[in-house]
Amino acid sequence: MLFNSIEFGIFLVIVYALYWSVGVKRRVFQNFLLLLASYVFYGLWDWRFLGLLVASSLLDFSIGILLSKSKTQNRKRWLLATSVFWNIGVLITFKYFNFFIEEFKFLIGSSSEISIWNVIVPVGLSFYTFQTLSYSIDIYRGRIQPTKNILNFLCFVSFFPQLVAGPIERAKKLLPQFEKTRSFNLQSSKEGLRQILWGLFKKILVADKLGVGVSLVFDNPESYGTVMLLYGSLLFFFQIYCDFSGYTDIAIGTAKLFGFKLSRNFNIPYLSTSITEFWQRWHITLTNWFTDYVYLPFIKKFRKKTRFAYSLGLMLTMSLVGVWHGANYTFLAFGVLNGLILLSERIIKFKNGDTLQKKLYKIPRTLSLLYFLFIAAMVSLVFRAQNIGDVYTIVSRIFSFTEDNNLSILIGLKIVFLFVLIIAEVYTKQKQFPLEKLEEKLSRPLRWGVYYLIILLIIRFNTVEEPFIYFQF
Repeated sequence: MLFNSIEFGIFLVIVYALYWSVGVKRRVFQNFLLLLASYVFYGLWDWRFLGLLVASSLLDFSIGILLSKSKTQNRKRWLLATSVFWNIGVLITFKYFNFFIEEFKFLIGSSSEISIWNVIVPVGLSFYTFQTLSYSIDIYRGRIQPTKNILNFLCFVSFFPQLVAGPIERAKKLLPQFEKTRSFNLQSSKEGLRQILWGLFKKILVADKLGVGVSLVFDNPESYGTVMLLYGSLLFFFQIYCDFSGYTDIAIGTAKLFGFKLSRNFNIPYLSTSITEFWQRWHITLTNWFTDYVYLPFIKKFRKKTRFAYSLGLMLTMSLVGVWHGANYTFLAFGVLNGLILLSERIIKFKNGDTLQKKLYKIPRTLSLLYFLFIAAMVSLVFRAQNIGDVYTIVSRIFSFTEDNNLSILIGLKIVFLFVLIIAEVYTKQKQFPLEKLEEKLSRPLRWGVYYLIILLIIRFNTVEEPFIYFQF
């Protein structure tokens, strides 16, 4: 059930009406209704994987309670190891096992077509496993106390607005919201609907339209020259931003309808002046997760916090960020490349002692933005390419300055919508999203004019319900 589908719209209306009709004093029944709705929502993707979601939830719920009761550090380590082994093991089994088998067959020269394990990746697997794993780790570290209410915990793991593609929430923030009474707030519902509308605008009118041109380029990279390939890579950077942040806007807006507040996951990343700043603005909850549970613990292992230790930790973390996206060498290359760029921005120094990162903040904004957009386009092509061979083809053709015969196929209405989005988000960059608190800026007739215009454009151009890019991760 896609967020940009009629089915989800009907589903949301039904759940919303039932949720608030039971009365704000019946919080337990509201939570039960949310849990049931979340399992229905997830089960409609593939009911077979619903058991995996429940199993992960029950395991980490039990481990959390056992951790709080354990008297010895050794027992706590074994319990945490069980959680790590299960969650990472599930990821490897479903997401990377086939990749390892194929690579092993290649190394031994086997041409066998026999597949030991052939199953689709459960949707949302990388997100909810990280969410449950962080719960166990935080209890082990003494940062939070485990909940003894299994209903609240199951809701925390499976909350349908953010179940499939985040934001990756921590128990410290989201779990208490299921434990408190939630009162109906008309203003919150209005803001939720506005954010959903803006998310649909980004997904349907920008991301999906850009995707048509982007696919033309990346499906046949050998047919295009320098300008088209570089331009197509830059458009993909905007496509994946609008696609993923569009999903996040819909998720956050949907959560608001039920009285919940989810974490902000994007902060206008295309206004970054460096790749360092980009990772502070892009997929914020994932960046924070890897920082807290991979980078910082790795650095603490070193007695002396040398530059080598920080560099090694950074490269390890970014490599894992890349591999997290999937079993493909392009994703590993994406992570390694980002790590190398981040290191360069920290290590390269000028005569006045400024690092490249600091220098980029000080030079004229236009120059630093051009630097960022060029680097972002180059990194994006590695992420989007189907294999390493295509990466080589695209990069070699870009830097051979091959001419293009037709530059018009990536121009058109898709670019108009992109410019509208950029102008709107830049103009309202202090807000969570452009339509937030619109009544403070526009009169009622103008507001509803904006709403109806966006709705009509969405209906007009939503000819094919394209899945969100990050559903595959």
